Amino acid sequence: QVQLVESGGGLVQAGGSLKLSCAASERTFSSYSMGWFRQAPGKEREFVAAIRWNDARTYYTDSVKGRFTISRDNAKNTVYLQMNYLNLEDTAVYFCAATKRSLVTAAGVFDYWGQGTQVTVSS
Repeated sequence: QVQLVESGGGLVQAGGSLKLSCAASERTFSSYSMGWFRQAPGKEREFVAAIRWNDARTYYTDSVKGRFTISRDNAKNTVYLQMNYLNLEDTAVYFCAATKRSLVTAAGVFDYWGQGTQVTVSS
């Protein structure tokens, strides 16, 4: 069973930056597409960013384009989410997820999920 552990969340002021990490306990990590999702209070879980396993193509939701960057280090079995210019709307619990599929923008496609890490942006 693939286990995912997020880290790097915390409290940051608006306009600041934060980098999330997701470590995977999977020897074949390189064959998994990885995604980041978030869930704010009273809201459904939404797609944030993803990176495919085969060609490292990245995908972002419109609200984070130009501000967030997803990357992966297959040697370390880790995926990252660099978040810059954070605003209040970015406050949420962030989850990383893994799938062997190439479709990476829908939560239902992902088979494995981390426990989540809280990101709180203050004014």
